[in-house]
Amino acid sequence: MPARMRPISARRGANAMIDHVSVSVSDLERARLFYRVVLGALGLAELESRVTTIGFGKQYAEFWVNKRAEMAEVRVDSGAHICLRASTPQAVDAFHVAALQSGGTSDGKPGLRPQHGEGYYAAFIRDPDGNRIEAVTFLKR
Repeated sequence: MPARMRPISARRGANAMIDHVSVSVSDLERARLFYRVVLGALGLAELESRVTTIGFGKQYAEFWVNKRAEMAEVRVDSGAHICLRASTPQAVDAFHVAALQSGGTSDGKPGLRPQHGEGYYAAFIRDPDGNRIEAVTFLKR
Protein backbone atom coordinates (compact mmCIF):
# COMPACT_ATOMS: atom_id res chain seq x y z
CA MET A 1 0.00 0.00 0.00
CA PRO A 2 1.45 3.44 -0.94
CA ALA A 3 2.57 5.57 2.03
CA ARG A 4 -0.09 8.20 1.37
CA MET A 5 -2.81 5.52 1.63
CA ARG A 6 -1.66 4.13 5.00
CA PRO A 7 -3.56 5.24 8.10
CA ILE A 8 -2.28 8.60 9.28
CA SER A 9 -1.12 7.14 12.59
CA ALA A 10 1.17 4.74 10.69
CA ARG A 11 2.98 7.49 8.80
CA ARG A 12 3.11 10.38 11.25
CA GLY A 13 4.38 10.77 14.77
CA ALA A 14 1.51 10.29 17.20
CA ASN A 15 2.91 12.98 19.49
CA ALA A 16 3.53 15.66 16.83
CA MET A 17 1.92 18.97 17.65
CA ILE A 18 1.60 20.17 14.05
CA ASP A 19 0.81 17.86 11.17
CA HIS A 20 1.23 20.23 8.23
CA VAL A 21 1.27 23.91 7.26
CA SER A 22 0.29 25.81 4.14
CA VAL A 23 0.91 29.11 2.44
CA SER A 24 -1.19 30.87 -0.16
CA VAL A 25 0.31 31.91 -3.47
CA SER A 26 -1.01 33.80 -6.47
CA ASP A 27 0.89 31.76 -9.10
CA LEU A 28 1.15 28.02 -8.45
CA GLU A 29 3.75 27.25 -11.13
CA ARG A 30 6.02 30.07 -9.97
CA ALA A 31 5.66 28.79 -6.40
CA ARG A 32 6.38 25.20 -7.50
CA LEU A 33 9.67 26.26 -9.07
CA PHE A 34 10.59 28.43 -6.08
CA TYR A 35 9.77 25.89 -3.38
CA ARG A 36 11.33 22.93 -5.21
CA VAL A 37 14.70 24.68 -4.90
CA VAL A 38 14.25 26.34 -1.51
CA LEU A 39 12.73 23.37 0.29
CA GLY A 40 15.08 21.04 -1.57
CA ALA A 41 17.94 22.73 0.29
CA LEU A 42 16.36 21.36 3.49
CA GLY A 43 15.78 17.88 2.11
CA LEU A 44 12.09 18.24 1.24
CA ALA A 45 10.72 17.20 -2.15
CA GLU A 46 7.50 17.67 -4.06
CA LEU A 47 5.36 14.68 -3.08
CA GLU A 48 1.86 15.59 -4.23
CA SER A 49 0.47 17.82 -6.94
CA ARG A 50 -3.15 18.70 -7.56
CA VAL A 51 -4.91 21.35 -9.62
CA THR A 52 -4.61 24.11 -7.01
CA THR A 53 -2.16 22.75 -4.44
CA ILE A 54 1.29 21.17 -4.13
CA GLY A 55 2.59 19.24 -1.13
CA PHE A 56 6.26 19.05 -0.12
CA GLY A 57 7.83 16.87 2.53
CA LYS A 58 10.24 14.09 3.38
CA GLN A 59 7.91 11.13 3.95
CA TYR A 60 4.52 12.80 3.54
CA ALA A 61 3.35 16.25 2.47
CA GLU A 62 4.01 18.54 5.45
CA PHE A 63 4.30 21.88 3.64
CA TRP A 64 1.50 22.81 1.24
CA VAL A 65 1.37 25.61 -1.32
CA ASN A 66 -2.20 26.61 -2.25
CA LYS A 67 -3.18 28.77 -5.21
CA ARG A 68 -5.35 31.71 -4.26
CA ALA A 69 -5.67 33.82 -7.40
CA GLU A 70 -7.57 36.52 -5.52
CA MET A 71 -5.33 36.55 -2.47
CA ALA A 72 -4.63 39.79 -0.68
CA GLU A 73 -1.08 41.06 -0.49
CA VAL A 74 0.83 39.59 2.46
CA ARG A 75 1.50 42.48 4.84
CA VAL A 76 5.14 42.92 5.79
CA ASP A 77 4.12 43.47 9.41
CA SER A 78 1.72 40.52 9.60
CA GLY A 79 3.93 38.71 12.12
CA ALA A 80 3.09 35.33 10.61
CA HIS A 81 5.89 33.02 9.56
CA ILE A 82 6.66 29.35 9.24
CA CYS A 83 9.89 27.98 10.66
CA LEU A 84 11.40 24.82 9.20
CA ARG A 85 14.10 22.77 10.90
CA ALA A 86 17.43 22.44 9.10
CA SER A 87 19.95 19.73 9.91
CA THR A 88 23.05 21.95 9.74
CA PRO A 89 24.10 25.59 9.47
CA GLN A 90 25.14 24.82 5.88
CA ALA A 91 21.56 23.80 5.12
CA VAL A 92 20.31 27.11 6.57
CA ASP A 93 22.81 28.97 4.38
CA ALA A 94 21.78 26.94 1.30
CA PHE A 95 18.09 27.65 2.01
CA HIS A 96 18.80 31.40 2.07
CA VAL A 97 20.92 31.36 -1.11
CA ALA A 98 18.34 29.22 -2.93
CA ALA A 99 15.57 31.66 -2.05
CA LEU A 100 17.52 34.68 -3.28
CA GLN A 101 18.48 32.92 -6.51
CA SER A 102 14.90 31.80 -7.13
CA GLY A 103 13.02 35.08 -6.82
CA GLY A 104 12.65 35.44 -3.07
CA THR A 105 14.02 38.16 -0.83
CA SER A 106 16.02 38.12 2.37
CA ASP A 107 14.21 38.96 5.57
CA GLY A 108 17.23 38.15 7.74
CA LYS A 109 20.56 36.73 6.57
CA PRO A 110 21.88 33.47 8.05
CA GLY A 111 23.46 33.80 11.47
CA LEU A 112 23.21 33.31 15.18
CA ARG A 113 20.20 34.86 16.89
CA PRO A 114 21.14 34.94 20.60
CA GLN A 115 17.87 36.71 21.41
CA HIS A 116 16.12 33.44 20.51
CA GLY A 117 18.37 31.21 22.60
CA GLU A 118 21.85 29.82 22.73
CA GLY A 119 23.01 28.27 19.46
CA TYR A 120 19.92 29.45 17.50
CA TYR A 121 21.19 29.74 13.90
CA ALA A 122 18.58 30.86 11.38
CA ALA A 123 17.77 32.68 8.17
CA PHE A 124 14.53 34.35 7.11
CA ILE A 125 13.23 34.76 3.57
CA ARG A 126 10.11 35.92 1.80
CA ASP A 127 8.74 34.00 -1.13
CA PRO A 128 7.61 35.87 -4.30
CA ASP A 129 4.19 36.42 -2.69
CA GLY A 130 5.65 37.80 0.54
CA ASN A 131 5.17 34.73 2.77
CA ARG A 132 7.84 34.70 5.50
CA ILE A 133 9.70 31.42 5.90
CA GLU A 134 12.51 30.68 8.34
CA ALA A 135 15.05 27.86 8.48
CA VAL A 136 16.69 27.11 11.83
CA THR A 137 19.20 24.74 13.34
CA PHE A 138 20.66 24.63 16.83
CA LEU A 139 24.42 24.70 17.28
CA LYS A 140 25.91 22.61 20.03
CA ARG A 141 28.30 24.17 22.52
